[in-house]
Amino acid sequence: MDDQDDTRAGRKRRDIMQAAMTLFLTRGYDGTSMDEVALTAAVSKPTVYKHFADKEQLFREIVLSTTDQAVGLVQMVTETFADSDNVEQSLRELAQRFIANLMEPDVLRLRRLVIATAERFPDVGRTWYESGFERALEALAGSFELLTAQGALNVEDPLTAANHFVGLLLWIPVNRVMFTGGNAYSESEIATFATDAVDTFLRAYAVPPTALAPPPQRDGTRRTRR
Repeated sequence: MDDQDDTRAGRKRRDIMQAAMTLFLTRGYDGTSMDEVALTAAVSKPTVYKHFADKEQLFREIVLSTTDQAVGLVQMVTETFADSDNVEQSLRELAQRFIANLMEPDVLRLRRLVIATAERFPDVGRTWYESGFERALEALAGSFELLTAQGALNVEDPLTAANHFVGLLLWIPVNRVMFTGGNAYSESEIATFATDAVDTFLRAYAVPPTALAPPPQRDGTRRTRR
């Protein structure tokens, strides 16, 4: 009986969090009430308060639960460069996957929500960034450091290079949708952003051609002095 109660309670908690997530993403923090959460989750208001003391606690738990998405980004980075023998091809593959992931509508809505509440809940925003996006940047920096050691890139500061790569990739599309809402970009436009970002990144961090060229061969003859 206890196991059944725990399972039922677990389902109700998940239903409440899913309902609250939908409401927070569509209506914002101030536009969401605990009454609406209860109604959307099809539970009583006392049940909501049984699991969450107040709206702030509910909000915190929902936002911080999404930091697990960073595991996917970190895995994406490490998998892309694992045993790679063509850094340009790997960068282009990563750029396409990275931008597609971060341009998902719910990811953009969550980003807007965290930014909108950053002054009210600075610890939530800081933890969300450090546990999420920053982990992906650190993974990318680690890959750039390894690729430089292998002679495939020319990077002095891996973390700065990681920020440059992501900045080139996301600055235009993400900033625009942050202000305008939605995601009006087609697949071909997203592909163009990815291609342009990699081209620009490689102009800054590719190994100079002279460093890759083999030394000139001597013909074996000796010049005589006159």
